[in-house]
Amino acid sequence: MALISASILNGDLAHLSAVAETVRKAGADALHYDVMDGCFVDNLSFGLPVLESLRPCTDLPIDVHLMIQEPLRFVERFVKAGADLLSFHIESGSDPAQTLRAIQQFGIPAGIAVSPETPEERLRPLLPLLREEDFVLMMTVRPGLGGQSFMPEVLPKIRHLREMFANAGMTAHIEVDGGINAETSARCREAGADYLVAGSYLLGAASPAEAVRLLRGEVI
Repeated sequence: MALISASILNGDLAHLSAVAETVRKAGADALHYDVMDGCFVDNLSFGLPVLESLRPCTDLPIDVHLMIQEPLRFVERFVKAGADLLSFHIESGSDPAQTLRAIQQFGIPAGIAVSPETPEERLRPLLPLLREEDFVLMMTVRPGLGGQSFMPEVLPKIRHLREMFANAGMTAHIEVDGGINAETSARCREAGADYLVAGSYLLGAASPAEAVRLLRGEVI
């Protein structure tokens, strides 16, 4: 069964504690927290102060996705601010192996995010560093831009990555983010994803709880 992480970027930003409560009541597993620096991506979003304010408002794990140019510089600060899972982009300016180890030393799941245009083969040298609880975040839209459609051309990359895991005897996770709804979540699960990030589909639903069940593939 897939883990569902709800993107709060698509919620009421003036009432994030209420958004967190809606997500909890819907039965989702985590809050997805996007960090954009206006440099790595052409957009700005949440930072450390908002995370520090949100952390006491919910018992849900907070899944922090760093879309920033120098994630290694900020690992410790985001962990201390409340990240329960922390991912960074392989395309960023920080050394990916160093950044992965920096996250792992805090004892939380570490994730490597991959933009749609990046070949999954670029991950191969890093696979031995991934622990059972770690994950790869495959973007099915281009990071930092809103209103994009799901990119089905990423699905073969997800399948290949799952094969790479299997061939290496690994049980790490694959998270997918971008344009996720009932239909695309089924395609991602079939391809091998077991973590799904959903924003507007979940938070804009008449019944967020039903949306969560559909994302998981449960019969309504």
